[in-house]
Amino acid sequence: MAKYLLLKHYRGGPEPVSTVPMEQWTPDEISAHVQYMRDFATRLEGTGEFVDAQALAPGGTFVRYDGEGRPPVTDGPFAETKDLIAGWMVIDADSYERALELAGELSAAPGQGGKPLHEWLELRPFLTEPPVITE
Repeated sequence: MAKYLLLKHYRGGPEPVSTVPMEQWTPDEISAHVQYMRDFATRLEGTGEFVDAQALAPGGTFVRYDGEGRPPVTDGPFAETKDLIAGWMVIDADSYERALELAGELSAAPGQGGKPLHEWLELRPFLTEPPVITE
């Protein structure tokens, strides 16, 4: 088993099929989308492939250390994840092919009008421990 991160993006990937932002969906459309995500996670819990998932609030701030006794530096001249990442799911799949299959299925979550979003998801494998060299 290998862990993979599925990232849901607001923007930043290939051109989406549906370009209507979620804030323009009806409450029923949002509920159907969220229920699809919950049902998907529940099914993966049953197969042992679900690890965790979270939706992210739209606000966020980049922060970095700026030296002893100085306040942290916030924001900067770069794209912020609050503008890019809507949420994530971690799965534990037997193979890369299985991870692709699950990402494709999650991409079919319903959007406006109940139609599958065909949204682009970013699939990222977790780094494994580097090999140990013994002599």
